[in-house]
Amino acid sequence: MSLFQIFRRKTELKEELEAHLKMATSDRVARGESPTEARQSALREFGNVPLIADVTRERWGWLRLERLTQDLRFAARQLRRSPAFALTAIFVLALGIAACVAIFAFVDAALIKPLPYQAPKQLVMLFESIPLGPRFHLSYPDYLDWKHENKVFTSLDVFAPYGFMMNTPDGLRQTDGARVSAGFFRALGVAPILGRDFYDGEDRPEAPRTALLSFAAWQKRYGGNPKILGQTLILDGDPYTVIGVLPRDFNFAPAEPADFWALMKPNTCRGCHGLFGVARLRHGVTFAAAFPDITTIAKNLEKQYPDSNRDQAAYMLPLTEVIVGDIQPILLVALSGAGLLMLIAAINVSSLLLVRAESLRRETAIRGALGASRGRLVAQFVTEGLLLAAIGCSLGIVLAQQGMHLLTQLIPKDMRASMPFLVGLGLSARVIAFAFMLAVMAAALFAFIPLGRFRATEIRESLLEGGRASAGTTWRKFGSNLVVIELATAMVLLAGAGLLAKGLYRLLHTDIGMVPDHIAMVHVQAQDEKYGKPEQQVNLVREILHRVSALPGVKSAGITTKLPIEDADWTTDFVYVGRPNDGVHREVAIRFVTAGYLTTLKTQLLGGRYFRDDEDAAEPFVVVINHAMARQYFPGEDPVGKQIALDVDTKHPMSIVGVIDDIQEGQLDAAPRGAMYLPLYQHPSDGFVVLARTAQDESSLIPSLTSTIRSVDSAMALYEPMTMAQKIHDAPETYLHRSSAWLVGGFAIIALFLGVVGLYGIVSYSVGQRTREIGVRMALGAQRGSIYLMILSESGRLIAIGVAMGLVAAVTAASLMRKLLFGVHAWDATTLIAVGLLLAAASLLASFLPARRAASMNPTEALRAE
Repeated sequence: MSLFQIFRRKTELKEELEAHLKMATSDRVARGESPTEARQSALREFGNVPLIADVTRERWGWLRLERLTQDLRFAARQLRRSPAFALTAIFVLALGIAACVAIFAFVDAALIKPLPYQAPKQLVMLFESIPLGPRFHLSYPDYLDWKHENKVFTSLDVFAPYGFMMNTPDGLRQTDGARVSAGFFRALGVAPILGRDFYDGEDRPEAPRTALLSFAAWQKRYGGNPKILGQTLILDGDPYTVIGVLPRDFNFAPAEPADFWALMKPNTCRGCHGLFGVARLRHGVTFAAAFPDITTIAKNLEKQYPDSNRDQAAYMLPLTEVIVGDIQPILLVALSGAGLLMLIAAINVSSLLLVRAESLRRETAIRGALGASRGRLVAQFVTEGLLLAAIGCSLGIVLAQQGMHLLTQLIPKDMRASMPFLVGLGLSARVIAFAFMLAVMAAALFAFIPLGRFRATEIRESLLEGGRASAGTTWRKFGSNLVVIELATAMVLLAGAGLLAKGLYRLLHTDIGMVPDHIAMVHVQAQDEKYGKPEQQVNLVREILHRVSALPGVKSAGITTKLPIEDADWTTDFVYVGRPNDGVHREVAIRFVTAGYLTTLKTQLLGGRYFRDDEDAAEPFVVVINHAMARQYFPGEDPVGKQIALDVDTKHPMSIVGVIDDIQEGQLDAAPRGAMYLPLYQHPSDGFVVLARTAQDESSLIPSLTSTIRSVDSAMALYEPMTMAQKIHDAPETYLHRSSAWLVGGFAIIALFLGVVGLYGIVSYSVGQRTREIGVRMALGAQRGSIYLMILSESGRLIAIGVAMGLVAAVTAASLMRKLLFGVHAWDATTLIAVGLLLAAASLLASFLPARRAASMNPTEALRAE
């Protein structure tokens, strides 16, 4: 039945009842009674008109709807009567819900939502572990052996996420992309929306080279033109034919960003590692059952190829863990922080409701005495709680949507490309359901907390009390418990933020073996057809260094083939010259640099000398090693003057001419590892990074740096211009620690504010309820100091309990996130004591204000208080 029909029948019922009364009144007037007497007699004879109407409507089934409407109007009027309470409660609740919903949206996108591939739980990634770490690359021959010998995969394919140098009308330009084996996309269960996939066997050496486009590249570069199929692209100097376009929503995080997906060609170099494996488990084969199979294959390969596969074991991870493994800790920490903030928000609103319930105690008792049933009182409280929760949840969802956008923008652009699960982040069905669950829980809490203060047996006592609540009982039994929980929760968030901030500080100030300030840099890739010979490459490097060094403000310049603060790639084995080969695997990082590179970084020379600029291929081969390599492979001796050789080039021994302090050649939070530095002029390359140290702001040097290098040869590809400080700031490890610290720190600040405000409200209310008691004390001679002591001692006890409980919980929570605590223990006393004192001081200040008001009371006015 529609609302219009309900209203019409309600009007008809009212008219019918009034008509019966008029007829009865008319009959009595006709018998000689006055109109007033006749009306009163008719009403007495007819009965309670509103009750009759209620009973009639109840039989129609409308009464519950009408009562709900009445309760909603009553709840809205109550909130309008107390705007300060309503706005505070709604804002605090919305803040808690917004934080939880925004973070849960990230958790849902990264950890709950399945990957957009066929049966994603069966997909795993394969690596080869080496002494330097577990997640290193495969070689193509090893991949073929694993593919043919395993008994646990239905498919095994590889990819190489290294991008291309693309020939354009303007010269060579760097472009994002990846190389894959022929069955890669079929293994994922992905088919092109235009054209075709790679054929089996199309990756044979004699087959034409082919490539697929991402949907974004197809739209941005080629305007969505379907005629792109069959066109030829020049990637890394080789022609590739475009055969298809991938779906719009396809992404593969380990290789992103990628515009071009080219088919790789096989090679026979077992010692050349640069691939990652993607495999699909057979039906019924678990991850644990598959691991022994690949381990056995790796051991057999090590026995079969002792030179190239020495100390190389198998390693495997679920694809989901590879994609979200790095961000998972920060999401779980953030969700925990948001949950604690929601708890504090709920406690705060509950405290407000408790205070308000005390102020409405007499009103509720009067309504009960006049006949309002407990069910009607319960319904009104529940309706008010539902209304509060509904408004708070709606506002919270709006704030959460904005929070998601803000948090996404805080992620560096390069990192967002490797987080494709954030595409389309928003209010999904699961996120809306989560928000609804929070609203229901909040509504239940807000409805039943006030009800706990009113029992049918308290109605008479409440009337006799004249509206004065038993503040002391409330303070001791309920309000004090809420304060303790609130302070303990705030302590956990403050301690977590303090520990994370201290860890971030130590990470950013850890010794990386160089001075990163005032360094600008840019990657360069020259055309192989123009600079394919070693002497051409050396001449190019010398010319670039000559022009860059002449730039105004440039103090020094250098070139390297690989920058610090990156992954653990580019390693080599070496042997001692003049000693028998003992078969020991000695693997260190290898870098090819110019003579000015180490001085440009301002590395510390511990022994020997740096390179000379004239040490080229015509001079004896030399090498500089770092302290970690000297300590590990030359213990107790001076390595300067000794000779080593690369195990792949034992015919060219190298003399160690210097030892430098450890440059951080791996991730920022990893331990330093052995590394060797070889002169670039003795091992030239057409791809490198140019660095320049300047006396001015380094970011202002980048435009002139790139234009100067481009003036040498405009056809060269220049990409990723940045400063060294920016590189450190945007490093994945830095972002992980920084984001954790900022998120938890933000929650902690809000929690501190809410906790202090909640404590102030409870203490202030308690003082207000004890006005008469305080007046009596002062009239009997109590000094202001004793009033201060009474109020502050009660709140101080609660503060001490809350901080103590929070310290214990904080240490436990910090132990669970120790992966994010760089160089800091979960029980770091300095941090815990500092945040404990901060919380205690802020809480005491919040308690001091109402205590001061109490001590300043006029005893006469206090005694007159009701």
